[in-house]
Parts: sequence; structure tokens; C-alpha cells
Amino acid sequence: MNRILQFYIDGFRGLSSWGRKVWIIIIIKLFIMFAIIRLLFMPDVLKKDFKTDEQRSKHVLENLTIPNQ
Repeated sequence: MNRILQFYIDGFRGLSSWGRKVWIIIIIKLFIMFAIIRLLFMPDVLKKDFKTDEQRSKHVLENLTIPNQ
């Protein structure tokens, strides 16, 4: 694991300044996509609508096992 991590660290250090800027932009875009957009467009509906884990699990089980009509 340590060798793999060191491989990527050395590779990043060996990049040109243009390459580093591109990777920084990619990392920022991934953060925006997975963190911020998830918070805005994917609210935790089960936590909001149900108070206990038992109620949440029952709701999910019922909706997964009911055949489509």
C-alpha cells in the first residue's frame, strides 16, 4: 500500500505546472459533484419522514417487495 501511495506522490511531483493545474481542477470538480450536489439534490428522505430505524426499514422492505401494478 505504501509503495502504491509513493508511486502516485512521485508522479504528481513530476508533473509540469500545467499538469498540476489540470489535476487540481479535476479534484475540485469531483468534490463539487460528489459532495455539494449530493447535499443539494439528494436529501435524506427516510430520515426526514420516519423517526426510527425500524420504521425506515419497514417502509423500504414494503416498497421493495410489493409487485409493480
